[in-house]
Amino acid sequence: MVGLRGVGKTVLLDRMRTDAEEQGVFTVRAETPEDRSLPALLAPHLRQVLHRLSRLGPAQEFARRGLRALAGFAKALKVKYSDIEVGFDFEVESGLADNGDLDTDLGVLLEQVGLAAKAAGTAVILFLDEIQYVQEDQFAALISAMHRCAQLQLPVAMVGAGLPRLRALAGNAKSYAERLFDFPMVDRLTAEQASLALEKPAGDEGVRFDAVAVQEILRHTQGYPYFLQEWGKHSWDNAPSSPITLEDVQYSSQQALAALDESFFRVRFDQLAPREKQYLRAMAELGPGPHRSGSIAMELGRDVKQLGTVRDRLIAKGMIWSPSHGDTAFTVPLFDEFMKRIMSDADWKNE
Repeated sequence: MVGLRGVGKTVLLDRMRTDAEEQGVFTVRAETPEDRSLPALLAPHLRQVLHRLSRLGPAQEFARRGLRALAGFAKALKVKYSDIEVGFDFEVESGLADNGDLDTDLGVLLEQVGLAAKAAGTAVILFLDEIQYVQEDQFAALISAMHRCAQLQLPVAMVGAGLPRLRALAGNAKSYAERLFDFPMVDRLTAEQASLALEKPAGDEGVRFDAVAVQEILRHTQGYPYFLQEWGKHSWDNAPSSPITLEDVQYSSQQALAALDESFFRVRFDQLAPREKQYLRAMAELGPGPHRSGSIAMELGRDVKQLGTVRDRLIAKGMIWSPSHGDTAFTVPLFDEFMKRIMSDADWKNE
């Protein structure tokens, strides 16, 4: 597994999947919702993969056995995970992924998928987005299954994209997870990379940016890919001609911020309880961060222990994370500035 973190992770996940499919690799692409079990998420996708593999001569029998394993897997786990909905193409093979124990059965099922892929001379990669929403016991079963495939040298891999707490979640689920997987950070672009991201697409269309205009966009966006897209879009739309000037960017900045406030930021803000908003506003008062938990508590005039539950809820919602023990940082870039815009001093200091 490669755990991707930060802005742009979903775009990168899709690009990796496209590259894999162009080389003949079978892929599963799914986003993990908060209210759905991992078995329910995986079962229909694995059925499709096994059906495709069953059409390849050398893999036919292995894939059919995989479909029997899937039938046993779904029927045995339906009692515990009632949201599993998948068609059954073969009867259950007794003793094959039908114990009713996810930790065991998922490993057996992915082993059968791996054997079919190996017989076909290909591979299967699971691309799972928002993987931090997988329940810990289910995450542990997935990690264990991937470990089993690795030990058997089967061509099954996983690329999981999630928020910064993904490494800690994986470590809590299985202690060996950090040795088994890589966790690269997908973060802000360098100044050179960010400039290229703006100037090359425009240049391909015969439009250029003044150097000072590029610097102004970089100052606002801090190199985060999604924000570069917003500033680039609005600057492009508003500029009357080439080159795009500093004045064009300055005029467009309020529109770009308004667009982010109403969509990207507001969606996250609206899911918060009043105490959670107050906690984030106190963080924003201290700056971009990361901040010590004690400093946030002091800003709120509360004891650190009193705020532990609020902090835990914000971590669970993916709003903040802990880059090191006792530190707290926003998971969403520039969210501190948004919190200052949307909550005045009177809105949070008098709560």
